[in-house]
Amino acid sequence: MTTRKASLPPLTDAEEAEIQAGIAQDPDNPEITAEQFARMRPAAEVLPPALYAALTRPRGRPKADVTKVPVTIRLDRDVVEAFKATGEGWQTRVNDTLKRAAKRLGPR
Repeated sequence: MTTRKASLPPLTDAEEAEIQAGIAQDPDNPEITAEQFARMRPAAEVLPPALYAALTRPRGRPKADVTKVPVTIRLDRDVVEAFKATGEGWQTRVNDTLKRAAKRLGPR
């Protein structure tokens, strides 16, 4: 994994003070007081159950029982082109073809 360096220089104390002053003067987004923070409750306690469930449901595709293993394999160009020519889902068709061939090989 690579790390990116920040492209902006760090803020000076004067710049930070100016930003904090602007935040303090924003009437649409005031700082939370200690009293407000103490009154906060978990979303599960205050939201209707259906809304809470909708907001916290897992995103994306459901986890598969059998997952695939990512591999790198070198295939002849004409083989890849033939499968790609069949359209969307060609990689699944390659997998299915290899699966049938593996079954014919039998256990080793």
